[in-house]
This record gives sequence, structure tokens and C-alpha cells, in this order.
Amino acid sequence: MSTNQSTITTATESARNSVATAYSKSRSILEGERLAQFGVIVLAVFIFAGLFAPFIVPHDPGKINHGEDGDVLRLAEPTAEHPFGTTHLGRDVMSQVMMGAQVSLIVGLTAAAIATVVGTSVALVAGYYGGKIDNILMRLVDIAYGLPFLPFVIALVFIFGSSLYNIILVISLLMWRSSARVIRSEVLTQKERPYVQSARAAGASDFRIMFRHILPNVLPLVVLYLTFGVAWAVIYEASIAFLGFGDPDMYSWGTILYEAYINGAIRYAWWWVIPPGVSIMLFVMSVFFIGRSLEKVTNPDLRHN
Repeated sequence: MSTNQSTITTATESARNSVATAYSKSRSILEGERLAQFGVIVLAVFIFAGLFAPFIVPHDPGKINHGEDGDVLRLAEPTAEHPFGTTHLGRDVMSQVMMGAQVSLIVGLTAAAIATVVGTSVALVAGYYGGKIDNILMRLVDIAYGLPFLPFVIALVFIFGSSLYNIILVISLLMWRSSARVIRSEVLTQKERPYVQSARAAGASDFRIMFRHILPNVLPLVVLYLTFGVAWAVIYEASIAFLGFGDPDMYSWGTILYEAYINGAIRYAWWWVIPPGVSIMLFVMSVFFIGRSLEKVTNPDLRHN
């Protein structure tokens, strides 16, 4: 009994050491990557804006602003009071963009988290058990890959409604496929390692082996797909909103661009278009910079190159 317990303890310590090593490598890589540092700074700004937007926005994003003469400030160019100008209804663009950061954080983090949890769970079960279970789950992944992402998501949003939570669910419904396939390959490798054999010989349950021993060793890959998932979720939400299927009660960057487009502002009101467009670009770019650096933890060849 004591021998079995010692074996399980050793396997658990090995998993913890793998996580600690991955964290140490990630930190050292981030410290040496200027693009990653830039990404962290930019992302921190967006996170701050998203968390505190309701308290720091200069104006109510839905309020119709008036000038000193009492007229509505329709398509007013940037000023000290309205740094990003106003919309055709006199609403402050800067306030809407800051509220859009909050929506992007909610969609990006939630959709990526759901997709990563589902994809990782499928990968662990398929890779660990193999056989028929693996074949069935991988055929589901193949079916998911066969669906055109954006048209399928738009169709589901059209059917079930365009609330923010429906958008998050339909985005995560298909985003799990990439992580499931790649992480499964790593699980197939990890399950043949001595620490798994030792844990199995010591009588550890399949659930314990998958989630206490194998999962920590594939965690760097999980974090990598979670990171990239945040960026892709923001892109998908912006695309859906720009096509007119976004949540009408939320100010997302895609919704702001959609309203600017249908009102013809792209031709003559640059201040209504550039801020949300640049926000999407900077947010996605910063996440990809961070993700690219974290990828060097899972792929040592990139570090050498």
C-alpha cells in the first residue's frame, strides 16, 4: 500500500514539476520578447478599460449630445470634449469604443474558455482511451471541421437570437475542434510515459490519471490554445456584429463598425470607423504576440530559430 502511494505521489510531483518548468520558461521567454511585452502592455490597457469602462467613460454611450447652440452634435469631428468625435445621432464614439472593450473581453475570455475546456476534455478522453472512443470523437471533430465556421455561426445566431450569450455559445460550439485534435496528439504521447504507467500500476483511476497526471503535462498546449482562442473569438464576434447579427443592446466594436457602415460614415466620418477598427487590430495583435511567445514553450525549435 505504501509503495502504491509513493508511486502516485512521485507521479503527481512530476506533473507539478512540469507545470512549474513550463511557467518558468514562459516567464523567461516573455521577458526576452519585446513584441510579447508590447502585447502584454496593450492587453493590460484593454483589460483595464473593459473592467472599469462603466465608471470611466467620459459620456453615456447612448446619450445624444448637444452643442452650445442646442443642436445635436451629429458627426462632430474629434474635440477635447469628444476625442473620437460623435456618431450621426450625436453619441460619443470614445465611450462606445471603451464599452466595446468590455464586450470583447467577455466574448473572448468566455468563448475561449468554454471551447478550450470542451476541446481539452475531448482530447483527454480520446487520446487516453483510444480505440472506438477515439474514432467516434475524432469523427465528431471531422464533422465540426466540415462546417463553414462563419456561415454556420450566423445561421445559429439568426435562429436562436443575437443575445451576447447566444453569440458566445455558438462561437465556442465550433472553436473547440482545433484544440481537441492537437491536444489529443500530445495525450497519445504522454500516456505512454513512465509516470502514467507507474500511476496505472499503483491503481490510480482513469479519471485521476487523465486530470491529475496527464493534464498538467499538456497544460502549456492548453494555455496556448486558450490564448489564441481569445483572439479568434473577438474576431468572430466582430465579424458577426459587422454583418448585422450582433447584440443590439451591446456596444461591441463590430456593432459600432456596422452602424458606421449602414450610415455611410466610412466615406466621410473617419473618426467613427478608425477607433473601433484599430481597437480590434491592437487587441488581436497583442494576444497573438503573447501567444506566439508562449508557443515557444511547446515548440522548442521556435526558441532556437
